[in-house]
Amino acid sequence: MTLDRILESAVKQGASDIILKDGGPPMIRIHGELIPVAGAPTLNSADMQAAANAVLVHDVHRMRFATEKHADLAFDQSNIGRFRVNIYRQRGKIGMVLRIVPPSVRTFEELNLPPVVERIAQERRGLILVTGPTGNGKTTTMSAMLDYINMTSPRHIITIEDPIEYVHTDKRSVFSQREIGTDADDFPSALRVALRQNPDVVMVGEMRDTETISSAIMAAETGHLVMSTLHTVDAAETVTRIVAAFPEHQRDQVRIILANVLRGVISQRLLPTINGDGLVPAVEIMVGTVRVREYIDKNRARELPDVISQGQSAYGMQTFDQSLMALFRAGLISYDEALGHCSNPSDFELQCRGIGGGTDWGSFESRAPGEK
Repeated sequence: MTLDRILESAVKQGASDIILKDGGPPMIRIHGELIPVAGAPTLNSADMQAAANAVLVHDVHRMRFATEKHADLAFDQSNIGRFRVNIYRQRGKIGMVLRIVPPSVRTFEELNLPPVVERIAQERRGLILVTGPTGNGKTTTMSAMLDYINMTSPRHIITIEDPIEYVHTDKRSVFSQREIGTDADDFPSALRVALRQNPDVVMVGEMRDTETISSAIMAAETGHLVMSTLHTVDAAETVTRIVAAFPEHQRDQVRIILANVLRGVISQRLLPTINGDGLVPAVEIMVGTVRVREYIDKNRARELPDVISQGQSAYGMQTFDQSLMALFRAGLISYDEALGHCSNPSDFELQCRGIGGGTDWGSFESRAPGEK
């Protein structure tokens, strides 16, 4: 079975990911579940080499795969779609994972994101972070925010990505999209150079190391809007992870700077809908309020969930548990799904039975996600 036929089948079935390996059938992920491609034979070494030849069309990617045994790249296949590819070796053989990139950027409403995300995207300077485990829609949410800026404000937006996933066209804003390996050597150097390219917004695909984190914070501190992602599960862990990336003698200063520049943390997890026809995000939102800044500055990150839960009505903040309650009451996810992901199951059960728990559930009594 050729790579084109596998990709066509995956796109037609609404898959999000494709996993290929020597000695196994092609697998696709649909609504979070892995299933084999119907009727597809087991892939062999020749199949995987042909697939590698098809995606490794640029010298820089072929060289990286040859020397580092893995490579990240974007792959466009005519009349099928665009894919983010990670090609690697496992047990001496070729393996490949392809993420299907939707053909267009979706809106906040289409993604079922709360209205406060739009307000966060209106920030003119500071640091905005989108966090969550791999495969939970961070890039999709970030792209929606960039597209909102593009539609509403005349700004120069520079993206630094590895690889470029969504290709943005200029609307009111002007985009400069740079890919690591092709247009730049690495995130830190590309970010430093970006500050000399008259940006209003800089999007860094991922803050992978201390140097990138430091450069991103510095860019935000000098008056730019910086957006990036981290593989952290919530706002409290995000703050802790950033501070812990620096040597101990610098951490107090980092907390002060981070408190001043952080405008919002959007943490999300994708959950299967109750009818099984898709995924919906459970989203924790932390806004950089005066109280949030104080807790970061005073090394009280562990207490941020309480601050978030109490800031729902005034600032639009919400914890994961509040988001899960809203999704459950809107009929989007099942009770078991919500209970299995919440931080305080006992409080959640009490609230579902109409008995007040310890969490401030705010105004989630009747409002559905995305409702203003």
